[in-house]
Amino acid sequence: MSVFADLQPELIWKHFQTLCEIPRPSKHEEQLRDYLKGWAELKGLTTHVDSVGNLIIRKPATPGYENRPGVILQGHLDMVCQANSDTVHDFFKDPIRPALKDGWLVAEGTTLGADNGIGVAFALAVLDSDDLAHGPIEALFTLDEEAGMGGALGLDTGILDGELLINIDTEEWGEFYLGCAGGIDVNVRRDYPEVDVPAGFVARQIAVKGLKGGHSGADIHLGRGNAIKILVRLIQQLSHEIELHIASIKGGTARNALAREAFAVLTIAESDAAKLDAAVDAFQALMRVELADVDDGVTLTIIEAQAEQVMADEYQVAILDALHAAPHGVKRMSQRVTGVVETSNNLGVVSLGNGKLFANFMVRSLLDSGFVALADEIESLWNLIGADVEREGGYPGWAPNPASKLLALFQDVYRQEFNAEAKTQVIHAGLECGILGSKYPHLDMVSFGPDIRGAHAPGERVNIESVGKAWQLLKAVLAAIPAKA
Repeated sequence: MSVFADLQPELIWKHFQTLCEIPRPSKHEEQLRDYLKGWAELKGLTTHVDSVGNLIIRKPATPGYENRPGVILQGHLDMVCQANSDTVHDFFKDPIRPALKDGWLVAEGTTLGADNGIGVAFALAVLDSDDLAHGPIEALFTLDEEAGMGGALGLDTGILDGELLINIDTEEWGEFYLGCAGGIDVNVRRDYPEVDVPAGFVARQIAVKGLKGGHSGADIHLGRGNAIKILVRLIQQLSHEIELHIASIKGGTARNALAREAFAVLTIAESDAAKLDAAVDAFQALMRVELADVDDGVTLTIIEAQAEQVMADEYQVAILDALHAAPHGVKRMSQRVTGVVETSNNLGVVSLGNGKLFANFMVRSLLDSGFVALADEIESLWNLIGADVEREGGYPGWAPNPASKLLALFQDVYRQEFNAEAKTQVIHAGLECGILGSKYPHLDMVSFGPDIRGAHAPGERVNIESVGKAWQLLKAVLAAIPAKA
């Protein structure tokens, strides 16, 4: 029997099951988009695909609600594709296989895609429902959010009619978001010469595993370990104790996920093998002290490996120094919004081997000038060793509007439905609201969602009860939107 069989609200989980069954990595959402377009047209709904592939589905107002402001329900179709190294999963072919666990829907060895599949399922449920009261609805499903906000950045202007936008892409039930960080990617490339492995040297692979990972924005302040930085720190330390030569380093798999695993193949003199084993054991003990109560599962292992060529010594020193000095983590806390990160950077991906280095840094800030300044620092560092540095995918933040009428409506309805006060938040993560607001400045926007934990990492889960509450709230808000003056 399907894990979705008895879950409520039935409409939400029916559509989320579909999203689990159709692969949707970033930049490869066409199969899902085309399916949803066909589904909507069979229901008699109007569809439009814009010039970059975003899908808009329109549903007319419930009779009697034609004079309500149009509402845009917005989410993104793609998901972060992360799997543990011991989990066999092809995100381009295989369905996500969730399980029920203590009131949560979870994917054990992979990401679940609740970010943002649950938000998409909410919008589809509104389109599918025959008993909701609402004004005109536009469901905007964007592409490529997780890999650079490409869908939102390329969204055509002049095609959305709505006045209110509800983004369903946050992960704390009972909190309404009214602002978010902007960001930019910094990509580093450097070629280097290789030489043959010295005579008498043997290859060893060192692996860093067992870290929690997580969202590179929402979780950056938690102090979790970065497998790339841990591995580079170890290699740097070892290089001062024994002669070693680097054949390869590979760590992280997504720009917007904290690196959970990293691997390096080194060559060392066979006589130094016992010294290497002891140094790695000691370093693992040190990491478990430093990451106690944060990433207790950090594990370092050594196995025999193969290598024919390694990095030339003079390049190894420069590149290793630059990787060791490369920033990662919180740069500055906000002075305007208490307890919120203002500026941060995630060293998300490093690939070194076969004479080529690639590294990706995802920089975020509540201030556009903040992410530009930190990107400048990263570029300056890599300029020192002659690397090629490219910036891409810059997008603006979403400036808070505490006077938002839509926010006030959400707060009032939440109070009536749940007899409690909702919180308001500004998030240090990239929502598409900033980009959409720059293209449609008239929009009044709020973001909300159910409880999601572990987004962007295997083990991602969504709380079933909070999905029901969020659906209750959305239905009540749509019915409560006042008529136009």
